[in-house]
Amino acid sequence: MDAKSATGVLHPYWPRDLLIPTYVANDRSMSEILVFLFSVSGLFLLVTWLITGQKGKTGRLGTWRRLAVCWFAVCGFIHGVIEGWFSLYYDIIPADQSFLSQLWKEYSKGDSRYVIADNFTVCMETVTAWLWGPFSFWAVFAFLTNKPYRFVLQLIISLGQLYGAVLYFYTEHRDGYSHSELGHPIYFWFYFVFMNVLWIIIPLVLIVDAWRQLSAAQAQTDNKKSKRN
Repeated sequence: MDAKSATGVLHPYWPRDLLIPTYVANDRSMSEILVFLFSVSGLFLLVTWLITGQKGKTGRLGTWRRLAVCWFAVCGFIHGVIEGWFSLYYDIIPADQSFLSQLWKEYSKGDSRYVIADNFTVCMETVTAWLWGPFSFWAVFAFLTNKPYRFVLQLIISLGQLYGAVLYFYTEHRDGYSHSELGHPIYFWFYFVFMNVLWIIIPLVLIVDAWRQLSAAQAQTDNKKSKRN
């Protein structure tokens, strides 16, 4: 149900008295937007999965490693393109009818901070788009070419993603979850919770993985040094 703000403009966002004077309703349906998002993400995942299955100079990557590389490929798309769009056009999104602006207006039903260009979301998404987007594609390249710094990249990206996601949830918690319809199965639980908690769970796993890989490499280096002495 849409609500009318103090300016008389109808909008579907919370809190209901939110002022969005330039808001124009989407002419794309929720299904169109979600099909696009998951189809393109799935395409990135599929292509990366096929590429990582090829035998390289050091042999084929294992299943777990291939999935990790697929994750970084999808992150590169979401951070660089989807969040990159927000970082560039956040001030016109409420009135804009470009497809990606409509995507953000749809997502804002789960977190209206995006449709009002909240300072935290603009800063957080800009850092995410321009750092973790390119870094994610760099990580894909690093793993495909077996670069020695690949797990350093994995650790840096995952720490950045985790930090951003924790702040994202914590700032909204301090606001009393006022920017969404609390408990709504789609807007709150799917948009706000599920689509963001992935950037807590998966980065945590990858941080532990990078920790183990780097620790093992350092231990091997230390053992070589001790044998020489």
